[in-house]
Amino acid sequence: QVQLVESGGGLVQTGGSLKLSCAASTRIFSSYVMGWYRQAPGKQREFVASISRAGITTYEASVKGRFTIWRDNTNYIVYLQMNNLKPEDTAVYYCNTQPWLKIGGNDYWGQGTQVTVSS
Repeated sequence: QVQLVESGGGLVQTGGSLKLSCAASTRIFSSYVMGWYRQAPGKQREFVASISRAGITTYEASVKGRFTIWRDNTNYIVYLQMNNLKPEDTAVYYCNTQPWLKIGGNDYWGQGTQVTVSS
């Protein structure tokens, strides 16, 4: 079964921190580069960070130095530590493969987890 379950979001003030977790199905997690994406209301989904099976990371420029992605290859979890959060980080955060999954011709996404950063 394909499964992507995000958790860890919440409401924080500017400068605060959150740690997001994504539990992925074994088959998916072990086979692909994993990434985090986010989507703010009325905006397109955007790439945030990714990590390969070997631990090579890539970050969107706006989050470099603030966010850290890593993966637990034993328990099939990918994490995103977010520090020094800004209001512009407010969005629903999703984990997925890179590129993201397609099932039956349709993009597959989990429910995501809401991150809200107040001014």
